[in-house]
Amino acid sequence: MEEINIGTILSIGFAIAVIITIVKTARIVPQRSNFVIERLGKYSRTLDSGFHILIPFIDKVSYVHTLKEEVIDVERQACVTKDNIQVGINGVLYIQVIDAYKASYGINDYRYAASQLAQTTMRSVIGQTDLDKTFEERAAINEEVVRALDEAASPWGIKVLRYEISDIELPASIKDALEQQMRAERERRAAIAKSEGERQALINVSEGNRQEVINLSEAEKQKQINEAEGRAQEIELIASATAEGLRKIAMAINEPGGKEAVNLRVAEQYVKEFGNLAKETNTLILPAELSNIGGAVAGLTEVLKHSK
Repeated sequence: MEEINIGTILSIGFAIAVIITIVKTARIVPQRSNFVIERLGKYSRTLDSGFHILIPFIDKVSYVHTLKEEVIDVERQACVTKDNIQVGINGVLYIQVIDAYKASYGINDYRYAASQLAQTTMRSVIGQTDLDKTFEERAAINEEVVRALDEAASPWGIKVLRYEISDIELPASIKDALEQQMRAERERRAAIAKSEGERQALINVSEGNRQEVINLSEAEKQKQINEAEGRAQEIELIASATAEGLRKIAMAINEPGGKEAVNLRVAEQYVKEFGNLAKETNTLILPAELSNIGGAVAGLTEVLKHSK
């Protein structure tokens, strides 16, 4: 019975030893990871992703590193700007291990070191920048921090990819001053926009009035031109009609009995006009030849003969 118990115990112990040996011998490295192997306390090699066999109790996985991009929250820190304004700044740091050997033996804790270096670098950069430019040139500040961090972290086997300022906290007095400044700036822009609108409105009205005056003058000019052309055509038509009438009268005079008809017509008009003249006034000055109407008619007839 005792022999069975001892044999069972030895079998169990051997099985446990085999399991421990397999666990320490076979290692599977995940994708995008590196295992740093030490042999008897000294660096041996770096295992990439895949299946690997180690020497039991001699090889040891001392460090495990991920090659993925890591995000580190940089705690709030107090920074003083170039114009002596204290601000609180939070940041986010993005790093990546590119050399597992340096990340293991170059520094004790590269994450903590990168975070502390980001804080000190940020204080240095903010100290060279005015408060207004801290907001305006945030991208340039981030680039400056990344450049300084990447240069300092190179011996640690890590790559600083980027740094982002997540929040800038200002003192209450500075917030009030900035709010007043922004309010004044908004009011100034509103006043400028209003004045520009009124100016444009006045310009539009004046342009409209100008165009209206031009249109009215053009219309008046065209009206006068049309009236002048109408009067010219009227005069031309009257002249043509008068000339035509005179030609017909001349032809009628030359026909048989024409002269006698003219004499009779002239005598009638002569008498009629003197009669109208006598109606219009009580005083009448008569020519000496009035008694000889026939002589007057004969004189007019002679004029017509010469006109022919």
